[in-house]
Amino acid sequence: MKTIKKTAIALAASSLLASAAFAQTAPAAPEPSPITANVTVVSDYRYRGISQSNMKPAIQGGFDYAHESGLYLGNWNSSISWIGDGNSGVTAPIEMDFYGGFKKELIGEGFASDVGVLQYVYPSRGAYSASTTAGPIVNPNTTELYAAQNFTFGPLTGFVKFSYAVTPLFGNAKSAGSYYPDLTVNYDTGMWGLAVNAHVGYQYIAGQQVVAGTPTLNYTDFKLGLTKDFGGGLSLAAAYIGTTAAKSGSTYAYVGPTNQGSKNLAGSTGIVSLTKTF
Repeated sequence: MKTIKKTAIALAASSLLASAAFAQTAPAAPEPSPITANVTVVSDYRYRGISQSNMKPAIQGGFDYAHESGLYLGNWNSSISWIGDGNSGVTAPIEMDFYGGFKKELIGEGFASDVGVLQYVYPSRGAYSASTTAGPIVNPNTTELYAAQNFTFGPLTGFVKFSYAVTPLFGNAKSAGSYYPDLTVNYDTGMWGLAVNAHVGYQYIAGQQVVAGTPTLNYTDFKLGLTKDFGGGLSLAAAYIGTTAAKSGSTYAYVGPTNQGSKNLAGSTGIVSLTKTF
């Protein structure tokens, strides 16, 4: 939490003693900036367990502004390929996320409550032609509302979160009302800057059509990994990611193209990422 600024009276009083105390007092630490930025290179962009980059590397980055009142705004971006891969007439190489909300330690220190809205934007060209069990693909731009509760128990930190789509979710027609509850836990080992990371979530897609031989789009995803903090805002992470996404015959619920046919974008895999924060 940022240090509260001195009042005008306190500043006036301190100025009278400044010359006498200067030789004995160290300079005050600079006020932390309310703006932070980050950039990441990752071997495969997995979102809720599903590859967004056709199992290829992606570059990501964004920035956040956090006011001491608890209000915040942010933007995050990543290279993607899943929209163009599934729609030959569409080009959409980037995902842009815009979010804002309120985050404050209302319960107690280390227990920040967080509510906000997240807008996913996929700048694209062309017409959508593919379909899923929820119907024909529509514009993938999505708006979600979310609420989260962070927690801290010594070296154990994390959060529980619930996300709710108020628009069709990621191009699935009639899927407004889809939701995603999840739990993330991090454990600081206290050794060599290493932390253990674990995550589990459940994606429910509303409005699906029940068709024989077609897999459901609902699934559970999970992650287990390690993060190494090198200091100076640089960190390296490695994780094993998996899902319970269904398959019916040779048809995957989340499928990507290959030269040999199709591949499961929700299949289990390991990923590595390097992140720098500023």
